[in-house]
Amino acid sequence: MRLGVLGGTFDPVHYGHLMAAEAARCMLRLDRVLFAPAASPPHKLNNSISAIEHRLAMLSLAIQENPAFSISFVDIKRPEPQYSVDTVRLLREEWGTDADSTHFIIGADSLVQMLTWHQPVVLIDLCRLAVVPRPGYQPDMLELERALPGVSQRVDRVDMPAVGISATDVRRRIRMGMSVRYLTPDSVAGYINDHQLFLQG
Repeated sequence: MRLGVLGGTFDPVHYGHLMAAEAARCMLRLDRVLFAPAASPPHKLNNSISAIEHRLAMLSLAIQENPAFSISFVDIKRPEPQYSVDTVRLLREEWGTDADSTHFIIGADSLVQMLTWHQPVVLIDLCRLAVVPRPGYQPDMLELERALPGVSQRVDRVDMPAVGISATDVRRRIRMGMSVRYLTPDSVAGYINDHQLFLQG
């Protein structure tokens, strides 16, 4: 089993998430990609996040046509705070994978900030990092290697266009009454409209 893990708040899920998951699946020959929504991510404790029920519903709609995609509830069912290192450890136990068959999918922006993460040394021992490009971010691997020895040997760069879609921008557009078509699946946009999400800043 070759497993991919994509964590996030998915508030809302958008095509950037889906493209990253599919590109990693194809390039790394992954059997399954798990979307692991965070209940309360440690780096966003001061932000207002939609109820997990809404985020799960949107995620289910977004991935329903891809049989290789599924949702993991690992971060929803355990106490806060939920750190990525624990997410990967628990999913490895659940799926019976080893460090080289477990791929944690992150953006280049997250790789740049990895030193601020909880137990980054342990994380790179637990999995490989599948890094997708993000506009404006070019990780300095020499500097990162000096601070986090061995990280460069744990990185797989995922070949895909750098996608500038962000959930923050999707929410902003909704608040301003702008279209989000082609930014998120129509099913997700319909759910957002039906439940009047993101209308308040």
